[in-house]
Amino acid sequence: MEEAAKYFVVRQKAVPEVLLKVVEAKRLLETEKVMTIQEAVDAVGISRSSFYKYKDDIFQFHDNSQGTTITLTFQMDDEPGLLSDVLKIIAECRANILTIHQSIPINGVASLSLSIQILQTTGDISGMMLQLESQKGVHHVKIQGEKDFQRDIM
Repeated sequence: MEEAAKYFVVRQKAVPEVLLKVVEAKRLLETEKVMTIQEAVDAVGISRSSFYKYKDDIFQFHDNSQGTTITLTFQMDDEPGLLSDVLKIIAECRANILTIHQSIPINGVASLSLSIQILQTTGDISGMMLQLESQKGVHHVKIQGEKDFQRDIM
């Protein structure tokens, strides 16, 4: 059985340089300052293999996450009530669900994409992620991206 992911908040000085460079490369790609992954990794001085190895596992944390939208992707079994159970976990954390997209199941597995807005009243996101990952029938929960709308407005 696959071990559930654990999340940590660490100070920047404790994060290995390669991981900080992966975050910077992702930022360059998101802001379209570079067009290709090769250009991004060249700009920050890491290999493409380092980028691909860590890109899904590190995200920049913002002290004030209110107003942030997180996009999650899942692989989940095609079982009645499973989507409802996932949405209930998010609702109990008091996050605002903005979009839901579920693919047509293939071989009994569907892809799900959710955009979730973090509000002032939202609870522990790390705990929510652990609950989602441990939900029976849910596989491969990943944070695909984060968008801070307050920073974009200012």
